[in-house]
Amino acid sequence: MSEESAGAAYRIEDLAHHSGATVRTIRAYQDRGLLPRPERRGRANVYADAHLARLRQIADLLDRGYTLASIKELLEAWDTGRGLGGVLGLVAEVDGPWSDEEAARISRAELDERFGGSPDDDAVADAVELGVLEPVPGDESSFLVPSPQELAVAAELYAAGVPLSAIAGHLRELRGQVEHIASRFLEFTTEHVFARYLGEHPPTDADAAEAASLVRRLRPLAQQTVDAELARAMRLFANRYLRQHLGAARLPEREAEARKVEIFAGTMRAVERLVGTDQAAAFVSAAAEREVQARTLDRLASKSVNHTTVGEIP
Repeated sequence: MSEESAGAAYRIEDLAHHSGATVRTIRAYQDRGLLPRPERRGRANVYADAHLARLRQIADLLDRGYTLASIKELLEAWDTGRGLGGVLGLVAEVDGPWSDEEAARISRAELDERFGGSPDDDAVADAVELGVLEPVPGDESSFLVPSPQELAVAAELYAAGVPLSAIAGHLRELRGQVEHIASRFLEFTTEHVFARYLGEHPPTDADAAEAASLVRRLRPLAQQTVDAELARAMRLFANRYLRQHLGAARLPEREAEARKVEIFAGTMRAVERLVGTDQAAAFVSAAAEREVQARTLDRLASKSVNHTTVGEIP
């Protein structure tokens, strides 16, 4: 009997076949009050289209991350007339894309070409583990790229000389930090915006619709905030790093300037007569170095004597 026909009746095995649930699962849902009991006809239990629809609703909510306890509450609210439309609309809004970027497909040959032309199975395995690439079922020669922009960044870094293993390691570190930012943003908006919609009972259709509208409005704010703060931080640190590296490059020059000593012409002529013109500069440098060492030794000796004297005071 077709499930679309009016008054369709199913044995539990038929219901399991049409819904994709197992017989054991259907009985467990009945025991927990998620699924109404079947109608008894003679010696047989008979299920209707309403049971099939309910099983599909449960499966959909489970896929969205709801627990069986919360699903039971939602279904009870629906049964009492409050409806699931608003809640499911809110769920759909949250589950929707948080970026305008569209996934693309790339062949293994194209992938190898973009990253040096030589196959690198370890790098591909890292990319799959990180979700940068997703295998295409039934097609081992292609991958799905959820974020072409992320793959393009990796290709540019590789072309600039960054090893693929370093790129993967950097992405792992970056992902953890970004996930922390996302978690904090959600905690912040939940506390100050969405708390009133998250009471002990499911929101009404009107509340759910209002919350969905807020999600649409607030969705781009996280990325806009991170973009602005990242630009500020990059400007700050890039300038700091540049000054540090330029300073390090000029350090030998500055040290040479600091080592220049102004010597009277008469003194320099006397040195030249003593050791010769070719050795005069080396003589002055060695004499200055010996003087510095002598003064350092005198200072250390003086401190040692002072400490000893103080220690001998009864």
